Amino acid sequence: MVTLGQRAPARPAHPVRVTSVQLKLVMAVSGAIMLGFLVLHMIGNLKLFLGAAAIDEYSAWLRTMLEPAVPYGTVLWILRIVLLAAVVGHIASAIVLTRRAHRARPVKYAHRHPVNGSYAARTMRWGGVIIALFVVYHLLDLTTGTLNPHGVHGEVANNLVADFALDRWYVTLFYVLAVVAVGFHVRHGLWSALQTIGRSSAATQATLKGVALAVAVVLTAGFLSVPFAVMTGLVS
Repeated sequence: MVTLGQRAPARPAHPVRVTSVQLKLVMAVSGAIMLGFLVLHMIGNLKLFLGAAAIDEYSAWLRTMLEPAVPYGTVLWILRIVLLAAVVGHIASAIVLTRRAHRARPVKYAHRHPVNGSYAARTMRWGGVIIALFVVYHLLDLTTGTLNPHGVHGEVANNLVADFALDRWYVTLFYVLAVVAVGFHVRHGLWSALQTIGRSSAATQATLKGVALAVAVVLTAGFLSVPFAVMTGLVS
């Protein structure tokens, strides 16, 4: 009971709940950012086939963009921060959506036949773990040079050649597994995003599915072409 002159107790504020639609929007936007990064990163890697000078100059340009308007490396660090935010938002949204889906179906089926959806979910989950581990290694290898046998800043071509040498086959194997996981991830993620657009007919669905597969195949082939070219002696 509140007497005259006393202020009524404040009601506890309820935490703002992010809806599943909002989380899916975060996943879509962050996924688009990461896909754009993958495309640009693949194009940059392919410059190795134009010669060592081409890819080394490209690496230097990434750090000198918009100079002297902005300090050295500013644009690159902004891109890194945006990419990191996209990765964190993507993973966090996926975790929350997965937990909500499990809570919505607390009782497991006694017997359930495997379906494409569950297979895709498992592929995305384990693929995500492989990709996360690879990103950490990749940064220590080709960004900081800590784990690279050559590891000279600015000598991107020499670092790549040293990285994928024949006696370091285990590095190439890990790279292949990670890139294939990325391909599966891109194919399923892009297909999930595109199918919301093409609900009109089965033909449209098939076309969008083909687009998602084609993008994933091109990215996978583009990234894998570099280590295979080094191992076969096409690039040295």
